[in-house]
Amino acid sequence: MRARPPDRAGFVERDGVKVGYEVFGHGEPGLLLIPSTPISHSRSWKGQVAFLSRHHRVVTVDGRGNGRSDRPAESAAYGPAEVLADHVAVLDAAGLARAVVVAHCHAVPWALRLAAEHPDRVSGVVAIAPALGLAPREGHWTEPGRRWADEVVDPTGWALCNRHAWRQDYPPWPRFFFGELLPEAHSTKQYEDAVEWALETDAETMIAERQGRASPEDPEAAEALSRSVRCPTLVIHG
Repeated sequence: MRARPPDRAGFVERDGVKVGYEVFGHGEPGLLLIPSTPISHSRSWKGQVAFLSRHHRVVTVDGRGNGRSDRPAESAAYGPAEVLADHVAVLDAAGLARAVVVAHCHAVPWALRLAAEHPDRVSGVVAIAPALGLAPREGHWTEPGRRWADEVVDPTGWALCNRHAWRQDYPPWPRFFFGELLPEAHSTKQYEDAVEWALETDAETMIAERQGRASPEDPEAAEALSRSVRCPTLVIHG
């Protein structure tokens, strides 16, 4: 049962790909909540929507690859320009001329591009645990990028972030990944939800999105993207 049902739900469609969105409440400034799709979807904001919609018009979106949205097979369908156009279309469909854009993890670069390329539509950005390559990776964080394309044998731990491993057996990856992200006591429900949402998509969709995402991993590209944003920005990190 949802704490608050949407006032309106719909889809935008571009080049045959449908992307779902929901609208809650009224009030300014409006908020656009972007999840780290396709490993998650709009329900990841369920703990915030009921409260925020008392004061704001809140728009949530299921990015390509999960939730109510389509799951195109081609990597090009997940490129930054496609995701950016989806978010602009959702703002239009929801009737939001401007919004504060809230994003989590690898969705943060999408929010920054929206702010940089459509500054008239974005009044602020909230970046939660941003996945930006502003500093060199260290420790286990070097593993996913280094071995993504290798053919690994009996992978465990971070070596599960591998396209061959996903094709062989995808579920171990979200179970491990969210176990690392949600290690705190009494976080069982959050862990169960996150794994369930991740399993609403499939390995081929995850691979296509990761290879099409083109997130700015190197510090120079990440810094250039960050510097292109002119609106107020709040960064929240654990």
